[in-house]
Amino acid sequence: MQHKEMGRFAKNHKKEGRLWGRFGYDARMTTTNSSAHASAAGLHKLLEVMARLRDPQHGCPWDLEQDFKSIAKYTIEETYEVVDAIEREDFAALKEELGDLLLQIVFYAQMADEKKYFNFHDIAEAIADKMVARHPHVFGDAAASTAGDVIAIWENKKAEEREKNADKSALAGVIGALPALPRAVKLQQRAARVGFDWTTVAQIMPKLHEEVAELEAALRAPDHNNHVEEELGDILFVMANIARRLDIDPEGALRQANAKFEERFRGMEALARQQGKEMKNCTLDEQEAFWQQVKAQKKSVAVA
Repeated sequence: MQHKEMGRFAKNHKKEGRLWGRFGYDARMTTTNSSAHASAAGLHKLLEVMARLRDPQHGCPWDLEQDFKSIAKYTIEETYEVVDAIEREDFAALKEELGDLLLQIVFYAQMADEKKYFNFHDIAEAIADKMVARHPHVFGDAAASTAGDVIAIWENKKAEEREKNADKSALAGVIGALPALPRAVKLQQRAARVGFDWTTVAQIMPKLHEEVAELEAALRAPDHNNHVEEELGDILFVMANIARRLDIDPEGALRQANAKFEERFRGMEALARQQGKEMKNCTLDEQEAFWQQVKAQKKSVAVA
């Protein structure tokens, strides 16, 4: 059972208020004993709950029907709900959403344990080992006085790990399942490490204009449906590169744009209702007037 593995993990790694491991380090626990015990007890309870849900005789029919692939979509959904709570600074919701995300990990661990692939202890042990290996400035003799130093150490360690893989490409390890914009940024970051990169945003702008011109040309072509998607993708890829050079998260920037649009559109709907109208029955000119009115209101509030 997984809760037994959790108990063994806690026993092997906690001794007289210190954290012990195979790496020879002896670091003070960063939480009080009571806090650590409470966290271990909560995790122990969650592992037991999941084991019961997956019990072949007394478990939940829905949980028993699930497999790794069937719950993957829920993991993605829960991750985005965590991000949403953070951006709204709703920490009560964040606690709940982090619990939902933790449940996903426990679910995978339970299913893997049933098939003898690995268990929760193996997951925790593996990530702890990785963190120790990638932080020699904390657990070893390496020196790092700035965040930049830490990133350099981190990237060097990851490069050493990639050297052990059969795929020697600079792009190796950039997984295909990432959302397209973050994956574009990662691909560009990897290419930049070997010198394939522009040095300034100003150098990228002509490429953006070139790609926009190619999209316009594709739209004018008789068989434009064959090329429009490709050209639009090229524009998005260049925009991701601009965001990278500006040190802006393109996903975050687009989320902000989405939020701004939603706020303004809801404002338009409110104005229409004040006039006894529904948006779907308004002319485009009326809708544009509402849009401009909402924008003006937002600007006046910002100035005030």
